[in-house]
Amino acid sequence: MEKNKQYVDKLNVVSIRLVDSPPLYSKKKLQSPEAVYQLLADEFSSLDREVGCILNLKTSGAVINLNIVSMGSLNAAVMEPREIFKSSILSNAASIILLHNHPSDDLQPSKEDINLTRRIELAGELLGIPLLDHIILGRGRYMSLREKGYMKLEWGGQEEVFQAAEKERKERRR
Repeated sequence: MEKNKQYVDKLNVVSIRLVDSPPLYSKKKLQSPEAVYQLLADEFSSLDREVGCILNLKTSGAVINLNIVSMGSLNAAVMEPREIFKSSILSNAASIILLHNHPSDDLQPSKEDINLTRRIELAGELLGIPLLDHIILGRGRYMSLREKGYMKLEWGGQEEVFQAAEKERKERRR
């Protein structure tokens, strides 16, 4: 290194913006898991791997956009709250619906699906962007975690969610 070369601290200024894509979905309001399924069934029916995404919604329930959060493998798609809520914040979403497919067509939620639902529900409460539902899509059918009782009313509290999230992170690092 040259002795006379000076190092100057540099602070990069960045900007974050949502890149708007052409609309793919209808303008009608989503008022039930069945409506979500009907809207997205064709898109997800031919996928051979798990894909996780978020529907960002207006206050009225109309879809602002769909954001693909994770392209996974045959039986897993890793989704983290920071990726899930990024597009929601940038879209000024009033609420979200989390969904992913099960290519196996077994709609039973995994332990990871249930833990993710609880983490996103809690994060949504903190951010003021509530999670309305987590829907698992299969071939010709769906399953709503809210309708099956896996959301909010079924869990013991925030401490349990934080503990489950920490345990899940440790397991993933192995």
